[in-house]
Amino acid sequence: MVANTLVYHPALAHWLRFVATTVGRDKLLRTIQYFSRFYAWYLYRTNKPQSAIDPYNAVKKQFGTTRKIMRIGKFLEHLKAAAVAFDNKSPVDPVLRYLAIGRQLGYAGYLTLDAVTIIDVIGIRKLSSAKRLQDSAYRSWAAGLIFSTVAGIYSLVRLQEKEKTIDRKEGEGVVEAKKIEKERSAARIQLISDVCDLAAPLSAVGILNLDDGLVGITGTISSLIGVWSQWRKTAGPA
Repeated sequence: MVANTLVYHPALAHWLRFVATTVGRDKLLRTIQYFSRFYAWYLYRTNKPQSAIDPYNAVKKQFGTTRKIMRIGKFLEHLKAAAVAFDNKSPVDPVLRYLAIGRQLGYAGYLTLDAVTIIDVIGIRKLSSAKRLQDSAYRSWAAGLIFSTVAGIYSLVRLQEKEKTIDRKEGEGVVEAKKIEKERSAARIQLISDVCDLAAPLSAVGILNLDDGLVGITGTISSLIGVWSQWRKTAGPA
């Protein structure tokens, strides 16, 4: 009876749906990868022996490589999203439309260049241009994140202006206000995630001088946001 209760528990069904998704598995690995980066830095700064630090450096490296392999081909998803945004003829805000195109193209460029470096990372063939390709990948990632950040700020300003025109004394106004608050909450969470993510590529290419502790903790925060978002998306009946 106890075994049956556990096997058919809704939480287990939800967990299985979550880990069945590539995004769910990637976000879990990413959380561990970035936390390991932070914790390795913390151990180093607190003068712990190298033998205590090495396991976390190994997790950071191996999980990073695993995630690179898992992302092979994912650039096509972002190219398609950019094409869909470009062809979108519905009456959407043109600013958000072009920012969406820029974001998706940035991510596509990052994933394309990042995939090329896998040959070098896993030792199939050493590429003399590996460092340059990886730096270009990080710049593309940063560009995509900047487009996304600007879109988030623009959306929040737009929602604030829209809210001023609502009459909360009317039924429709109350419904619209709740809708705006929901959209604002989603925009804020995405903005926090984007700003946190920017630390990694901007630090990698030397635009910002950030230590592994800050990059690790900001990456952990954005990863946890991603886990939470994907967990919500996979909620539903078993």
